[in-house]
Amino acid sequence: MGKRRVAVVGVGLTKFVRRAQETGPELSHQAVKMALDSAELKLKDIDMVTLGTAPDAFDGVHMKGEYLLSGAGGNNKPYIRNFVGGGTGVFAPIHGWMHVASGAADICMVVAEEKMSSCHPHPQGAFLTIFDHTTEQPLKPTLIWIFALEMRRYMEAYGLKGEDIARVAVKNKANALDHPSAQIAEKVTIEDVMNSEMLADPVHRLDISPASDGAAAMILASEDVAKRLTDKPIWLDGVGWNLDTSYWATKDLYYPRYVEKAARMAYDMAGIKEPSKEIHIAEPYDPFDYKELHHMEGLMLCERGQAAQMTADGVTARDGNLPVCPSGGALGVGNPIAATGLMKVIEIYLQLKGEAGKRQVPGDPRVGVAQAWGDLMQVGTVTVLRR
Repeated sequence: MGKRRVAVVGVGLTKFVRRAQETGPELSHQAVKMALDSAELKLKDIDMVTLGTAPDAFDGVHMKGEYLLSGAGGNNKPYIRNFVGGGTGVFAPIHGWMHVASGAADICMVVAEEKMSSCHPHPQGAFLTIFDHTTEQPLKPTLIWIFALEMRRYMEAYGLKGEDIARVAVKNKANALDHPSAQIAEKVTIEDVMNSEMLADPVHRLDISPASDGAAAMILASEDVAKRLTDKPIWLDGVGWNLDTSYWATKDLYYPRYVEKAARMAYDMAGIKEPSKEIHIAEPYDPFDYKELHHMEGLMLCERGQAAQMTADGVTARDGNLPVCPSGGALGVGNPIAATGLMKVIEIYLQLKGEAGKRQVPGDPRVGVAQAWGDLMQVGTVTVLRR
């Protein structure tokens, strides 16, 4: 396939907050303005806009793509909305990559937004009707308790304790103390996590990221345009996605095979043969602390069942051999669903440019991976960036 190389040339990220005063379009506008300023571009320079945002109910607005159009800079331009649940934030730049790599656009603005505080009684209400009406809805499932099933299965498969998993929340919340967008950065201990309110055994309140409001934006450009705009382009070298069955009751939840399949697609495109050695920094999706470990294994950054030990050994610390979520991730920065995934791609971009401020990992990272996950434990989206 004849495809063009695609570079990231500008990014923007709002603060992640609870109960934002701004509307969704205003949050989107803030992120877009920051991205344009960082690339020294004007909105007229943008050929098209692709918008990622999770189900309409998360903003409590019908036809959310149309609602966010003007704030995202899509007026009078080719504009398209995409979403794959929680996987949206990493799928959105994949969507933009397709348009630039194919030649459909030279410069594409990628925007991701979520304003979950305006949805009442809670955004989880959106999920009550998506479970199978015969086999699942009679059990009255909630998202937290099906993820409790997955966390329990993962723990049982590898003999892990709650404390082994809580270490991720401690690490990420502390990392987020250095992030200007952070909503709930805090120093917590493993004991704090284990003593926090039990929501659905074994999931405690501090095992989970918060519902948040926020927006992110990223500008992608073709190779010739990127070289005009910057002398330090960061290449979007590999993209991958995968969709598994929505029946969470018919697969073994200890391993996210959809993440591995998406990762293999992205790694093949980027020419990566041994991810655990060739990836210098990773931002897997961590809406729950066990998911970071789960996703590290799906991304083949370690052997199955080894992610918790790697974390305990300090390998995934910001100054470790393979920093994982040095941003603070969803657990620390916050989780406005689509914006979180794009925040992770943005973090890799900033780290590879050496512009991550206090979050900057030591050494000279040249290759990073960002991943998000969505819907009923079934969607994997992966991007590989390279300096």
